[in-house]
Amino acid sequence: MRQQASAFSPASVGNVGVGFDILGHVIEGVGDTVTVRRIEAPEVRITGIHGATVDLPLDAPGNTAGAALISLREALALPFGFEVEIGKGIPLGSGMGGSAASCVAALVAANALLDAPLTREQLYPHALVGEAVASGGKHGDNLGPMLLGGLVLSTADRLVRVPVPDHWHSVLVHPEAILETRRARAALQGAYELKEFVAQSANLALVLAGCHAGDAGLVREGLRDVLVEPRRAPLIVGFGAAKQAALDANAMGASISGAGPSVFAWFESRGEAEAAAPAVQAAFAAAGFDSQAWVSPINATGAELLSAT
Repeated sequence: MRQQASAFSPASVGNVGVGFDILGHVIEGVGDTVTVRRIEAPEVRITGIHGATVDLPLDAPGNTAGAALISLREALALPFGFEVEIGKGIPLGSGMGGSAASCVAALVAANALLDAPLTREQLYPHALVGEAVASGGKHGDNLGPMLLGGLVLSTADRLVRVPVPDHWHSVLVHPEAILETRRARAALQGAYELKEFVAQSANLALVLAGCHAGDAGLVREGLRDVLVEPRRAPLIVGFGAAKQAALDANAMGASISGAGPSVFAWFESRGEAEAAAPAVQAAFAAAGFDSQAWVSPINATGAELLSAT
C-alpha cells in the first residue's frame, strides 16, 4: 500500500472574461506542489507550507487543501488520515488560482493513496469544498481545468472539456500587486441590467462556438467581458493600458484573470503570444509595477501525480 504521494497542479485563468465562475483554462510553467502522507490517526494535518509570502492557515479546516481532504475522508469513511505539506509556486491574491491549485494537488496526491482511487470528476465535489474556504463560494472555474487540463466549463456538478486548437496560446501577466478575491467579489455588488446579461450570454456563446469550430473570428467577436470587467478594472492600476497592449499585438481578446490583478490574452499562435508579453509587461511597468509573464498553450496539461511510494 502506498504511503506517500506528491502531485503538481498548474495555475489557471479563471472566468476567461466571459464565463464568470464557470470557465477556465490552465497555464503551464507555474503551479503548486503538495505532498500527502497516509497516517493512522483519522484526521487531516497540515505540517508545513513553503513558498508563501504571507501566513496561510495550518489549521486543516481553514486551509483549502485541508478542507478538501477532510471532505474526501468523510465521504469515503476512510479509517486513516492524511498529513499534508504544501509548496506554493503561485503568488497569492494574483487571480491565478492559487487556492484552487493547492486544493487540487492535495486531492490528486491523496487519491493515489486510496485503495480504490476516484476519477478526476469524482474529486471535483471535494475540490469545491476546499475552494469555498478561500473564496467564500463553491465555484469551479479554476478547479475544472486543473483537474482535466485545457479549457473547461465547470458547473455546480459537471466538468466539460471544451476543445481548442492546439496552436492557440494564452499570455498571462501578473503585476506585483495583490487583489484579494473577497475584495474583488465585493466590487460586483449592485444592480445589473438585463441587456448586460444578454450581451454577456451572447459573448460566451460566441467564444464556446469559436473554440469548438476552431474559428478565431468568432472568439475575437465574443471575447469581451461586459459584465464583470467594467466593475473590477478600477481596482487594477494599469489594467486598461495592459489590455490595450495585448489587443494592439493582435490578441483575440484580453481581460482579467480570475479576480485579478493578473491579465490574460488569447492568441492564434505561440509566436504572437511571446511577442505580445513584453508589451503587456511594459504597460504595467509604466504604472509602476514589476511583473511576471507566462506563455502557455490553452490546451495545457492539468494536475499531475509526480510520485507515489
